[in-house]
Amino acid sequence: MSQIGLGDAMGELRDASIRALRAADVLLRCGGGRSVFLRMPAPASSGDTTEQLGLAVPTFQDVALEPVVFRKARATLAAGKAATSELLVSATAVNALVGLMGYSAANVLFATAFGVLIDDVLMEIESASESELGGATYVYRLMLRAPLALMV
Repeated sequence: MSQIGLGDAMGELRDASIRALRAADVLLRCGGGRSVFLRMPAPASSGDTTEQLGLAVPTFQDVALEPVVFRKARATLAAGKAATSELLVSATAVNALVGLMGYSAANVLFATAFGVLIDDVLMEIESASESELGGATYVYRLMLRAPLALMV
């Protein structure tokens, strides 16, 4: 394959991944398009001796994620098991947060998060996966677990 042919193929993949990202954003907005909050640990304060000694109470910050679609992933529950839900998140929003908060990748962002706040319920992130086209992610899928106390 010539260099021109390879360059054309790479350009087509890049264009396809941009179209997939835009289409995912539109579909997420039209399919429920709501906003949720990712609960993150607040940045540490330098020079705070109580924090350095582990005496300070941890603080958190809630950062908005939108557009997202939230849905139940499992209709039937086993006894003592928390409900599982699925959150589809725009890669545009996640990529902006990754850059803004200084994380190296989306999986680090999700692993660091304390949970996702949805309608005043803090849900734990069980797993995070991504869908990609042409090497570019266009949507993230978070599997969330509701607190057991809400299942009573």
